[in-house]
Amino acid sequence: MTSDITSAPLKTRTSPVGRHGSPESPGEPPRASRDPLRRLAGGLGTALLCLGTLLFVLPFLFTVVTSLRTAADVARSPLGIPHSLTLKNFSDAFSQIHYGRSTLNTLLITSLSCVVITVIGSLAAYPLARITQHWSTAVYRLFILGTSVPVFVVVAPLYLLMRDLNLLDSYTGVVLIYTALNLPVAVFFYTSFIRSIPADLEEAAALDGCGAFRTFFTIILPLLRPVTSTLLTFVSLQIWNDLLVPLVFLQDPGKRTVMVNAYSFIDPHTVQPTTLFPAALLGVLPLLIIFIFFQRQVVAGMSAGAVKS
Repeated sequence: MTSDITSAPLKTRTSPVGRHGSPESPGEPPRASRDPLRRLAGGLGTALLCLGTLLFVLPFLFTVVTSLRTAADVARSPLGIPHSLTLKNFSDAFSQIHYGRSTLNTLLITSLSCVVITVIGSLAAYPLARITQHWSTAVYRLFILGTSVPVFVVVAPLYLLMRDLNLLDSYTGVVLIYTALNLPVAVFFYTSFIRSIPADLEEAAALDGCGAFRTFFTIILPLLRPVTSTLLTFVSLQIWNDLLVPLVFLQDPGKRTVMVNAYSFIDPHTVQPTTLFPAALLGVLPLLIIFIFFQRQVVAGMSAGAVKS
């Protein structure tokens, strides 16, 4: 016997296709309903970004405009539209804070502190990152604990120590203080970065006869450039804008930093914006110029350091 086999056509279930040709999942809402939500989220993000930019830029613009106004104009309408602009405020502040001398003092202290912090921090972080023993872990945690100690707690002990070492009112004492305060941050940055470097590079260098110091200076140190850029940016801002350490440990007016001289215009009873604001702007001007010329290197170093660490 022969039987006739009739086959029914197979029905295939197709999923709805989106606007760009990709099938949509059954549980997802249609693309048409998702697009307004995305546009709303994008618009909200743009609005928040603009608001944050205004909150950041407006105080700076207010400071610049007030610095260019006369004292009588500011007294008549502090938040109003300026009627006259002048550069006399900047010239007066330039001469009163001894801008050239104080800027050189700040550059000297900041540069020396950054060099010492970078050298000692990288040398200390290398064994802490490679030696896996209890004592190295304890030392690393001690450095991390040092990042949480506020400077106000150690001012009095540091003052007595600098006095006993005859380092008061000296650049050496200030550089040592900044090194001690920022060394825990440097060790944290470098240790995290070195741990991400493969140990195979050091093993290959050891097979070629390199010792620990030669391996560090020829293999590891060149790889630390990204995190060093990040660290120097952070430390430079901290030291340049610091007011407490040079105010306490430098009594000679000829050795004061630019920020100390700038904020010497603050009076306990009255504050003159046309005098204080130009001095503050002159104080941050060198940092602004350095960032403008080296912004690509700074941003690239910070990005690379963030990815590595």
